[in-house]
Amino acid sequence: MSTIMISCIFILIISLVNSPPPKSSNTGIAALVAVPKANTSTAITSISVPPNAWKAPDTSTIPPGKEGKMIRYGRELIASTAKYLGPKGSVAHLSNGMNCQNCHLNAGTKLFSNDFAGFIVTYPKFNPRSGKIDMPAKRIAECFERSLNGTVPDTNKKEVQAMLAYMKWVGRDVKKGQKLFGPAVEKLNFMDHPADPVKGKLVFVQKCQSCHGKNGEGVLAPDKITYTNPPLWGAQSYNDGAGMYRITKFAGFVKNNMPFGATYQNPQLTDEEAWNVAAFVNSQPRPHKDQQKDFPGLLQKPIDFPFGPYADNFSEKQHKYGTFGPIDQAQKKQTIKKLN
Repeated sequence: MSTIMISCIFILIISLVNSPPPKSSNTGIAALVAVPKANTSTAITSISVPPNAWKAPDTSTIPPGKEGKMIRYGRELIASTAKYLGPKGSVAHLSNGMNCQNCHLNAGTKLFSNDFAGFIVTYPKFNPRSGKIDMPAKRIAECFERSLNGTVPDTNKKEVQAMLAYMKWVGRDVKKGQKLFGPAVEKLNFMDHPADPVKGKLVFVQKCQSCHGKNGEGVLAPDKITYTNPPLWGAQSYNDGAGMYRITKFAGFVKNNMPFGATYQNPQLTDEEAWNVAAFVNSQPRPHKDQQKDFPGLLQKPIDFPFGPYADNFSEKQHKYGTFGPIDQAQKKQTIKKLN
């Protein structure tokens, strides 16, 4: 009997030693993003979502009347931009055929996919890219010009105003200065080596090609007006002035949203796969936008902005693919030096 008890105790000790650690109970984005994760390059890591995380209001709560009509129209424009404003749009021909929803999933209501929760309340604000204080309508105009590789719309007309009405409704419960869980995209930990487009191509072929096409051309809907799945490069994709052309943003986006069906709670890619596929996609040809006037303050250029000049001595290639850690540290030192 004593032998059996000793054996049981021994088995219990072994099971406790080898049992996995409990899931994180972090409740803030700083804790979830800034704290380094173990083996981020080779392991698929998930994110715990706090119970008080922002949730988009239900569309059934859109008010009636004129206000509600504008909100619904704005939502439709976000979800089906090309139908109204694409090359064959019913209202105007301003964009390349992609939809705002391609980068702002579920019409800007999904966490870690460029949601609109805190969009309106952060304006007016300083935009380091323009070097000026901007209003939200200006940001929408920039998306048409860059992410949709199109023409800047008249921000006073109904369409942009409807988009603003929808975005305001989506973030109606968010207060100015409020810290939100899951805004924009996750900031993945920097790797200790550059992102690799060659390895990224393997990820693309295995996990992305079936939806986005062998040549990244996307899949047109039966109406030939909109895309079921957007093009990732080529003439109809975003240009090199878009936010998605910066691989820190692209990698964070795909990590928590792609392949389709992945979420921040259940990702399907490792961090390294996300970095590499972002490098591959953004190594492919796409429309060019003159960005010589972007980021007039060199110290305010993002570390992954791939066009010089820079305030540091790192190459355009390193600014595009990494390694980003040394660039980040150099920029922080220069900023501190300037402040002193």
